[in-house]
Amino acid sequence: MIAKRTDLTPNQKYTWIDVREIDKDDISILTDEYLVSSELLADIMDADEQSRIEKEDDYTVIICRLPSAEEDEDKPLERTTIPLGMLLYPDKIITICRGDSVVIDDFARHRFRQCPVETKEGFVVSILGRAALVYIRFLKYINRQKDLVEEQLHQSIMNYELIQLLQIQKSLVYLTTGLTDNEVLLEKLQKTPYFHLSTEEEVEFLEDSITDNKQAIAMADIYSDILTGTMDAFASVIGNNMNLIMKRLTIISLSLMFPTFITGFFGMNVMIPGTDGKWAWLFLLGLCLIAAVIGTFIISDRRNKSIVSAGLKENRLGKRRRRKDQSPSEIKYLRRKKHTLESDD
Repeated sequence: MIAKRTDLTPNQKYTWIDVREIDKDDISILTDEYLVSSELLADIMDADEQSRIEKEDDYTVIICRLPSAEEDEDKPLERTTIPLGMLLYPDKIITICRGDSVVIDDFARHRFRQCPVETKEGFVVSILGRAALVYIRFLKYINRQKDLVEEQLHQSIMNYELIQLLQIQKSLVYLTTGLTDNEVLLEKLQKTPYFHLSTEEEVEFLEDSITDNKQAIAMADIYSDILTGTMDAFASVIGNNMNLIMKRLTIISLSLMFPTFITGFFGMNVMIPGTDGKWAWLFLLGLCLIAAVIGTFIISDRRNKSIVSAGLKENRLGKRRRRKDQSPSEIKYLRRKKHTLESDD
């Protein structure tokens, strides 16, 4: 899709040629009519192309990374970035994007405010500044979705919620990479001789764009660190739950070994005492149950906890007895020593 736009502002001094969702016909028009090299188009179509600025014979090339407007139905929480190529001619500017972006769509629909779009350089700075704000908006949305997924994980840990966290982590990686590339490009725009800002308003807007971009990078780093800690914590919870389940199963299997030992000790060829009675099987069943209960109590943590609590009670009683056995003079001496230490502190 190729569209010519000259209605961004009444004082617009150039023609904006908006090229998005390129097909074969668009490539032919760009190479034949606008003399855009096929190598440059291949670089812009590359999803992993980094941000940069370079000078060609007829135009200046600026490539940045913008948040993508495309959403995957299977991965609703995953956000990616796409490269945007901006070709600055003397009388026009061509923006080439392999897909669609929220930033370009905002300018095409006149959804922007206080952006210096009267000149080509101001338009480039406006796109980068708008991109930083869209990055911040996406990061806040991703953070809200992360909080919702965490609330669901607190109730029950399921695979679907964990997959959502992985999608959010991938989105943060993509957004952080795009912001880092744009930061390098913004710093180059302040120093390169191929890009000149004509008004003070454009210079201030460029500085504001750099500030917003750094803020977005800081937000992405913070959210990434929090998400990494959250996933590590839930991984520990899952491992702990698995250990508890295995522990209970081990206790059950060991408890069943005690009645098995009793019945297997005699064997099939040895008479068990008391088997002549009518209700002997009930006696043997009760004996096996008692052995299982006693074995469970011995190997379970309740017995260990009771022993530890009993030891703590004995220590407390011992301290109280020692205090009662102390003479009045010893008590006074200990109080004076405590008061001296507190006064020294």
